[in-house]
Amino acid sequence: MRKKGLNRREFLKLTGAGSLAAAAAGTLGGGLTFPRGVWAATPAVKGPIKIGYQAILSGTLAGYGEFHKMGVLMAMEEINAKGGIAGQKVEVEVRDSTLKADEAIKNARYFVDSWGADFLGGIDSSGQALALAPVMAQLDRVLMVTHAATEKLTEDFVYKKGIKQIFRDSMPTYNDGHAAAFIAKDIPAVKWANVGPKYEYGFTCWKMFQESLKGLKPSVQFVAESWAPFGTTDFRSHINTIMDAKPDALYSTEWAGELISFVKQAREAGLFQKIKHVVLPVGAAMDVLEGLGKEMPDNIWISARYFFQYPNNKENNDWVARFRKRWNHYPAYVSETGYSAIYAFKAAVEKAGSKDTKAVIAALEGMEMNSPAGHRVFRKEDHQAIYDVPWGKTKADPKYPFKVMGNMRVIPAKEYFNRPPFEGPGTQPPFK
Repeated sequence: MRKKGLNRREFLKLTGAGSLAAAAAGTLGGGLTFPRGVWAATPAVKGPIKIGYQAILSGTLAGYGEFHKMGVLMAMEEINAKGGIAGQKVEVEVRDSTLKADEAIKNARYFVDSWGADFLGGIDSSGQALALAPVMAQLDRVLMVTHAATEKLTEDFVYKKGIKQIFRDSMPTYNDGHAAAFIAKDIPAVKWANVGPKYEYGFTCWKMFQESLKGLKPSVQFVAESWAPFGTTDFRSHINTIMDAKPDALYSTEWAGELISFVKQAREAGLFQKIKHVVLPVGAAMDVLEGLGKEMPDNIWISARYFFQYPNNKENNDWVARFRKRWNHYPAYVSETGYSAIYAFKAAVEKAGSKDTKAVIAALEGMEMNSPAGHRVFRKEDHQAIYDVPWGKTKADPKYPFKVMGNMRVIPAKEYFNRPPFEGPGTQPPFK
C-alpha cells in the first residue's frame, strides 16, 4: 500500500521546482542582496516574461543597436538556460528606434498594446527618453533606459513629476560632465576649449564641466567653444576655431562616428601636437577605439559608461570571455548595460514574486546588484543606478588591435553624482 504524501520526485514535478532550482543556481556574479530562484518565485508569476527592447539599428549609428542586441540576447540565453525568470521563459523582441521621438513612442505602444510586453528597455537618444517618459506613465510598464544620458529624465520626470515607471542602469551626464572636471583639475592646463555636439547632451555636459572645474580650480579659463550639428562629417571649421584660440587643453563629448571623424581630421591638422591635454568622456566606447585603431593618439584621457577592462575581477573577466566566445567581439558599454538590464528585471520580478508594475518598481527602488560593470545601486529618489566607471589615458597594448586605458583612475560615483533633492546648496559637485 502506498504511503500518503508526495515523494521528492513527485513534489519537484508538481511544482516545477526543478527548473526553478536551476535558475537559483545561476546568479549574476556575486548575486543580489535578496533571495533568488525557487524561494523567491511564487505562483503569481505567469509566463512568458516579455521584454520589448529598442535601439538604433539603422543609419550611421546602427552599430550601437547591434552592440545592444549582443548583450540583451546573451542575457536572455543565459537566463533561459538556467530556468528563466521565476521559472518562466524570457522572450525579447528588438526593434529599431532610429533617433526620432515619435518612432520610440510608436515602438513602446506596439510592445505593450500589440505584443503584450511586460517590460521595456533600451533607448539611445536623450530626446527620445524625454519624449517617452510621460508615455510610460500611460502604458504603466517599467522602462529600463540603457544609454540615453540626460539627467533630466530621472531628476525631472521621476523625482519631480513622479513618473515611477522609468529607471536607468547606465551612466548619465554626470560622468561626462562632472567627473571629467575631476580629471581635468589635475591636468597642468589653464585655458580650455570645447568641440561638442549641438544638442542638449553636448550643451549640458559642457555646462557641468565648466561649473565643476571652476569650483575645483578657480584659475581656469574657457577660451573657445564650437558646436557641431548632428551628422557632421567635416570638422575642419571646428578644429580651426579651437586651434585659433590657442588653448592648453581640449574637452569634447563628440561620440560614435562623429568622434572618429573628428579625431582623424584633428590629427591631420596637427591639433594633438599643439594641444597636449585632451579629455574625451565617450572616447572609450568600443566603436570609437576599434574605428580609430592605431590612429587614436596616445595619452588622451578617455572614459565610457563601461569599459571591458574594469573592474579587473573574476565576474567581469569571465563575462568578457563569455561575450567574446559568443560574439567574437569585445563588449561595448551598451552591451553591458543591456545585459544587466535583463538581469535587473529578473532580480526584481523574483524579489516581488510578481510581474505587476507597481510591485516591480518597489523591488527595483534601492535594489543592489552585482554586474559585469561592478556593484550597482538604483537610487530610490530618481531611479538612477549608481556605479563606478574608469577613466584612463590611451596607450598601445600588443594584445589588442586598438588603444586601451593606461594610468587608470576611478572616481567614486558618489563624489560627482548630483545629490537628492538635486536643488539648492550642496547638491551638485564639487561638494564641500
